[in-house]
Amino acid sequence: MSYQKYGISPELVARVKTKMKHPAVKERIKQQLEGVTKHDLQDRAKVRRLVRAAAHTLSEPLTETQETQIINFVVAQKIDPNNTFHLLKLWGKFR
Repeated sequence: MSYQKYGISPELVARVKTKMKHPAVKERIKQQLEGVTKHDLQDRAKVRRLVRAAAHTLSEPLTETQETQIINFVVAQKIDPNNTFHLLKLWGKFR
């Protein structure tokens, strides 16, 4: 899996996926990501804020290293949240 190349553990991904199955948590995360653009997802400071906010919402404590690994992964993906193909491709990486 490509996220593992960035040092992100499958256990962390599994915990996040489980927590995201709760509708209330999923809604809070969606609200946090409302209005995020491709440009925002290339800005390390903005991505750091988003990662910290999501980790707080998910009650998932992250080490500085884990946070950096996630930021590196997000920036490297060059995600355009308004492009359905990008979102499907990203979704496939976590199936």
